[in-house]
Amino acid sequence: MHAPILDLDFIDNRTPEQAASCDTKVTADSNTGRQRKLYIESYGCQMNFSDSEIVSSILFEAGFDTTSEVNSADLVLLNTCSIREKAEQTVRNRLVQLNHLKKKKPNLVIGVLGCMAERLKKNLLEEEKMVDLVVGPDAYRDLPSLINEVDEGQKAVNVLLSREETYADINPIRLNSNGVSAFVSIMRGCDNMCSFCVVPFTRGRERSRDAHSIAREAQALVEQGYKEVTLLGQNVDSYKWASEDGSEKVNFAQLLEMVALISPDLRVRFSTSHPKDITDEVLYTMKKYDNICNYIHLPAQSGNSRVLKLMNRTYDREWYMERVDSIRRILGEECGISTDMIAGFCSETEEEHQDTLSLMDYVQYDLAYMFFYSERPGTLAARKLEDDIPLETKKRRLEEIIDKQRQYSLVRNQLAVGKVHRVLVEGFSKRSDEMLSGRNDQNKVVIFPRMHFKKGDYVDVLVTDCSVGTLFGEPVL
Repeated sequence: MHAPILDLDFIDNRTPEQAASCDTKVTADSNTGRQRKLYIESYGCQMNFSDSEIVSSILFEAGFDTTSEVNSADLVLLNTCSIREKAEQTVRNRLVQLNHLKKKKPNLVIGVLGCMAERLKKNLLEEEKMVDLVVGPDAYRDLPSLINEVDEGQKAVNVLLSREETYADINPIRLNSNGVSAFVSIMRGCDNMCSFCVVPFTRGRERSRDAHSIAREAQALVEQGYKEVTLLGQNVDSYKWASEDGSEKVNFAQLLEMVALISPDLRVRFSTSHPKDITDEVLYTMKKYDNICNYIHLPAQSGNSRVLKLMNRTYDREWYMERVDSIRRILGEECGISTDMIAGFCSETEEEHQDTLSLMDYVQYDLAYMFFYSERPGTLAARKLEDDIPLETKKRRLEEIIDKQRQYSLVRNQLAVGKVHRVLVEGFSKRSDEMLSGRNDQNKVVIFPRMHFKKGDYVDVLVTDCSVGTLFGEPVL
């Protein structure tokens, strides 16, 4: 439940829900009689999917219904990711397809939103002439006027970054929602200048959303029947909001508590945590409230201190291990921990790669996002470091990381066997309508017989078996 931040080969070792966070999703249908229809596809991290819900809300107010059929659309928007070269190429290929459609529908408006829009605005608008509209992550309120410019025969662009915009007052339209889980954005941008990362350049500086607007959104979701929210930010642990007069200040631990207190039946998750910022206060808040899930995504990126310094991660191996020790001490050994790992970063030696493997032995992650490194234009690493590890070496090191993670994913899942877990039902299993699928407190997918249970129910499930990625069990009646 985070933003992968490199042009790297992605290895799918995630739960189905996490895998879905990096897949394309399109708008649901709404038919309220508006004259024009919006079709939107989202790529990349959960922040992009959350932003697409904001965009749909803005355009609904501007006279657009939504459609899940691209052929029915008057406006097609691609909310893009600039993190990986493969993601950008996927969008380019999709734009080629859409331009074939536009030959049949000359009035179709095609736009690109998000990180790729900011980075490649000139290429997309002027050189390749693939789109009519380019809008960056902080300019979505300007969409109605930009669409008017296109309607008048002009190309339109706004990729200005903001130090204030949080879209706090916009009620997102939940797209393709299962009616159980929803994303709530608590902050935007990032102040961490990791040398491999494009996010500070495409999403701007960090700013936190009004804490009370977050609580109101979560409360509204409860009233609509939702059972789980995920608080989203590039670095949620650095969340810090203050009222205009300075009389009220809220940090992330306090925000977690505010949301947890809305309802004991509302599960609260969050992503992503930065190892330099996650505090014991956050951990003790998690321990205090049963409805704050016992799961933390804590990207390491490397297990070697010299490489971490080159990455500008601002912590070393020992600091990271101490944070893991605190998680285990305060929340217990069963707390789920996941990570990001990069193989073959600039100048990484074989011994330093072994340090990554030994860190994985130390932590024993439940799951991981694993990549080999390739540089992204404009990043500090691209400007100052040489990408000098041969591709064959990167791939071999990545395979070793993958093999190690598969080993520990199975070990961690085996710990759940023989125990009862509270599972929030999210829908049917992909393989059978006689089986249900949900997640437990540690963010693990659990499959069990349907019986009389339904989506949105909490079910106590005795786990009887597991695979590397899934738990299997029987309801406790």
